[in-house]
Amino acid sequence: MKTTESPQKTEKTIVVKIGTSSLTQPENGDLALSTIATLVETLTKLRRQGNRIILVSSGAVGVGCARLGMSARPRSIALKQAVAAVGQGRLMRIYDDLFTSLQQPIAQVLLTRTDLVQRSRYLNAYNTFQELLRLGVIPIVNENDTVAVEELKFGDNDTLSALVASLLEADWLFLLTDVDHLYSCDPRSNPNAQPISLVQHIDELTDLQLQTDGSSSGWGTGGMTTKIAAARIASGAGVRTVITKGSEPRNIEKILNGEALGTQFEPQATADSARKRWIAYGLIPSGKLFLDDGAVAAICQSGKSLLAAGITAIEGEFNASDAVVLCDLRGREIARGLVNYNSADLHRIRGRKSEEIPSILGYVGAETVVHRDNLVLSH
Repeated sequence: MKTTESPQKTEKTIVVKIGTSSLTQPENGDLALSTIATLVETLTKLRRQGNRIILVSSGAVGVGCARLGMSARPRSIALKQAVAAVGQGRLMRIYDDLFTSLQQPIAQVLLTRTDLVQRSRYLNAYNTFQELLRLGVIPIVNENDTVAVEELKFGDNDTLSALVASLLEADWLFLLTDVDHLYSCDPRSNPNAQPISLVQHIDELTDLQLQTDGSSSGWGTGGMTTKIAAARIASGAGVRTVITKGSEPRNIEKILNGEALGTQFEPQATADSARKRWIAYGLIPSGKLFLDDGAVAAICQSGKSLLAAGITAIEGEFNASDAVVLCDLRGREIARGLVNYNSADLHRIRGRKSEEIPSILGYVGAETVVHRDNLVLSH
């Protein structure tokens, strides 16, 4: 098989996400034990080679459904959370039995979006992961479905895995799914679908008619759309991302050794600090600011802060220190940042010069609306 050369590091941080469609049998939702066993063997081998391994595993709801004899995934939040509580314990028991047979310690890490939204909890999650990895443990991560509320959910484990990869400054993110590549369109319905082996710039995908929604098994929540969104987050944080077939976990090692399998998304060069990665990927934006061309140029080309004078319109309600999206006049996202004013005050001062702000608001506020130290450009 054709190989691609890539520089090898002695130690890599590798995040692997496996979806419900790869963990379960499509006809009944039972666990695909042979696939899980092969995954465990592969990850243990990579760990013994000195790599830092994190597994993001779906499947709690699917396993819970099978355990309770349910024929379809629950729709209500309360029922889904109850089913997840049933399935999570069984899923972890399977992992623990298999990893223990290979003398590989594991840990369960359950996260909600709050753990990455609040800076103190974000740092705590980071420190916990670092200690587990230092101890040679493989953390097994899942969203805490039992307690997560809708507005603070990751939405899918593809997004969760990308945020974990960003948090840990991973070298690789593997998204294991039920197809072997990203295709130009859905290969299940279009025989002319072409596999895509390498994506150098993720914006290249906007011209493709990607029929990617949904999971073929009926048990998962994600489709290719969520994987592309995850690849955008991870590659923007400097993480090489791969979509490959989940039923063949040994592909992970083959890809690390240079074989051209799956679809790879090249990492985008980034020098962002941990704080800026948190702003870019950890926070849920509360609003949007639309900027004139001069403000866009000042931010994107000159690395300057955002001033009130450059704001043409405001969308959403937010408080000072909330995250907002900065857009150009056409609505395209150019950056994200932490805003120094709430939305009500910002409506009063948008388009005005900084020296006018005290007389308009009746107090001396920040000179900038978003300071450059709290601003990160979108990739």
